[in-house]
Amino acid sequence: MTDFNDLPAHVWPRNAQRQEDGVVTVAGVPLPEIAEDYGTPVMVIDEDDFRTRCRDMAAAFGGPERVHYASKAFLTRQVARWVDEEGLSLDVASANELAIALRADFPADRITAHGNNKSVHFLRDCVRAGADGLGHVVLDNAEELVLLDAVARGEHRVQRVMVRVKPSLEARTNAKIATAHEDQKFGFSLATGEAFDAARAAITAENLELVGLHCHIGSQIFDAEGFALASERVLELYSRIHAELGVSLPELDLGGGYGIAYTEGQRPLDVDKVAHDLLTAVGKTAADLGIDAPAVFVEPGRAIAGPAGVTVYEVGAIKTVDVSENFTRRYLAVDGGMSDNIRPALYDAEYDGRVVSRFTDEEPVASRVVGSHCESGDILIDDAQIPADVTTGDYFAMAATGAYSYAMSSNYNAFSKPAVVTVRAGEATLMLRRQTVDDLLALEG
Repeated sequence: MTDFNDLPAHVWPRNAQRQEDGVVTVAGVPLPEIAEDYGTPVMVIDEDDFRTRCRDMAAAFGGPERVHYASKAFLTRQVARWVDEEGLSLDVASANELAIALRADFPADRITAHGNNKSVHFLRDCVRAGADGLGHVVLDNAEELVLLDAVARGEHRVQRVMVRVKPSLEARTNAKIATAHEDQKFGFSLATGEAFDAARAAITAENLELVGLHCHIGSQIFDAEGFALASERVLELYSRIHAELGVSLPELDLGGGYGIAYTEGQRPLDVDKVAHDLLTAVGKTAADLGIDAPAVFVEPGRAIAGPAGVTVYEVGAIKTVDVSENFTRRYLAVDGGMSDNIRPALYDAEYDGRVVSRFTDEEPVASRVVGSHCESGDILIDDAQIPADVTTGDYFAMAATGAYSYAMSSNYNAFSKPAVVTVRAGEATLMLRRQTVDDLLALEG
């Protein structure tokens, strides 16, 4: 393990630095200064980190038009504008995500809609958006196919669609975020022929235009082989559609799920290598099957937003617990917890955390970082070696919280959702203000 004062570059934002006085800055802005100005917990997003990762993805996969940012990771109107300015497309998974994107003036023809239970209102919003509807609606079930065809007919439009295929893979990730095996809620089964039947139904539907197939094997994937195997299996369906239905589909969406490093010992998936190997595999498989290779699209969310964000807390109560006769653990409580980051409780997610207001000097001791909620499972970092001089009043930050932290936040124990602040070129800008108790009370009838 590195010195606790070091910031692992593959985990922390690209513009994070510890200064000579021990204070950590991101994009030239001191994190303690942000904490004092906006309160804690506070999420800080490195704008240039986010933008450069958009460009890295575009370069790896052959252009920004091939990359769809998965907005479920983290979405605001400002984030949508960043994605638009970088030329990427956008995925949405709910009616409200679509509404946020459209209110940011994101081009409708570069938006793809997902979801396993889209309402008629959501589908109508998709069809009505822009001049010709959304860029894609990904069909997840047979009832939705029929419903979307009827909605499009009522709007006198033809909606472009993809069929979501589950390729019967067991992705190496947490079971709660694996999406390619049979016994889960998303998509049409490839193994049973259900996906072929859905494709045929979409082709014959009067108000739908089938332009491709979609699959997603899961999230936080580090084994690149799964992506290539999924593409091979889905391309066999392309071949069958071409042979039996006489239709050549021009697009293939292979989803996202690229793993990032949350801790010093992890390494992010090599996106350049994955992109090269994946595009090569698609081309070879298509050639072997005697079909034209479709254009490949991908859907990174976490891999763009995750490393760009850190969450800053203030350390509060500290206690030492005698776990056994020969083992004690130090508990460090911070002023947030599972309401601003549910991932450790939900997925056993791990994080890298460091004091960012000063240097720490003492030897590390067995520690657990916990939140302030009324749950014993309110744990942010379960088992870590943290210097013994970390104390009440220190500012403590957790890295790689830009994805699925604020997006999954709650008001448990009537906690307010934190402020979100962007930093760039030495300046901090408020993106989302901190909720107040008046915001919570305003919902009451």
